Amino acid sequence: MALSRGFNVLLRSRFQFSYYHGRSYSDFVCAATNSSNKTQVYVSRNLNPYLNLAIEHYLFKRTPEDSTVLFLYTNRPSVIIGRNQNPWTEANLGLIRSGDLDIELVRRRSGGGTVFHDEGNVNYSVILPTSNFDRDQHAEMVVRALRKLGVETARVNERHDIVVDKTVPGGGEEVCCKVSGSAYKVTKSRSLHHGTCLLSSPNIHAISKYLKAPAKPCIKARGVESVRSRTTNVGIENKDFEQAVMEEFGGLYGHIDAVMVSGDSISVPEIQKGLKELMSDDWIYKQTPQFDFSSKGLSDKKLLVAQTDDLTALLDKFHLKFTARSGEIKEISLQHGEQYMITKSLKGQNLHEITDWQVALSGPFIKANMPSKVRAANLAELGRFMNQMFGVEGYAVEDYQYPWIDPCPSKDAYGAI
Repeated sequence: MALSRGFNVLLRSRFQFSYYHGRSYSDFVCAATNSSNKTQVYVSRNLNPYLNLAIEHYLFKRTPEDSTVLFLYTNRPSVIIGRNQNPWTEANLGLIRSGDLDIELVRRRSGGGTVFHDEGNVNYSVILPTSNFDRDQHAEMVVRALRKLGVETARVNERHDIVVDKTVPGGGEEVCCKVSGSAYKVTKSRSLHHGTCLLSSPNIHAISKYLKAPAKPCIKARGVESVRSRTTNVGIENKDFEQAVMEEFGGLYGHIDAVMVSGDSISVPEIQKGLKELMSDDWIYKQTPQFDFSSKGLSDKKLLVAQTDDLTALLDKFHLKFTARSGEIKEISLQHGEQYMITKSLKGQNLHEITDWQVALSGPFIKANMPSKVRAANLAELGRFMNQMFGVEGYAVEDYQYPWIDPCPSKDAYGAI
């Protein structure tokens, strides 16, 4: 501990912070775009995930092509999906919308998998010339920072993640746990590598349930799927981690003053435009690659028998299928035995705008030859099932009443090492 404290004093003495507030946001723009600034370091104290990603994108687009930039930031609770991912297979939208935490759903501009951010994570972003890009170089930079802070088992694995060894409480077994994942955006002249590091997340044992999508076993998607891993906190304070990463970055590119970016950066027109786009439903939902849904599940992801006989019988009796492109239903059919009941009202409907599938499925049908009361009761139950699958507000699937959803999310998450 004494060594760590001494190291932190050294860091604080070396790195000074410049603050840009209010009308002086133009100073931030000048610093970022100045062709003579070959090495730049920025730290955000704003917790808005959309704004931080908008600032990051601005730095990616506007800093000199031959410069190298470090950007550090922390977000309030949020689920961040990759550029080419499907929110209905990556996140428990019903729980996000109805749970105890106020959680944002965010689609970033880089590829890769889905991650959970909160105040116990620090995110790092390195922007550099593509000619100098290496997938492991800056992950190794973060590993060196962690080791200097006492995390001796930190290392980069074959998936370019940062992992540590963790002793399982009560069992004594040592397991490998992920503490940092990475994503990338590469263009002809500029590349971006960003990652998040689990330091002291208060939600470590709840993360998994927010990243389990009830509809996933029913969806065949074209987008990128996330790879699940055991996770843990490393037990380091955010500011200590930031200082250590800045020190390692300075060792690579030269020590300079870090710029503290305030929330006033929203006044930069280009950042404001990027913020508006990232917060829009068109970006979050309608960027989703084409996918097919089947209420009976996929052949390679067979659904287990539901807990209620009524629901089991219902799913055997009715088969709802649709194809969605850019988050919009293009083709849909509802089969009852040999009979197809096709609803016209849902074609062209945006999935994220369906607020109640019970209402949506009560519309006019073609070839609906069954008693109206029986049809209404069955479709109401099917609608309730769909509300839970697609995360309609008020239908959170937290108790995992559909048993193909793993009821033990905490088994993959551990406390601080």
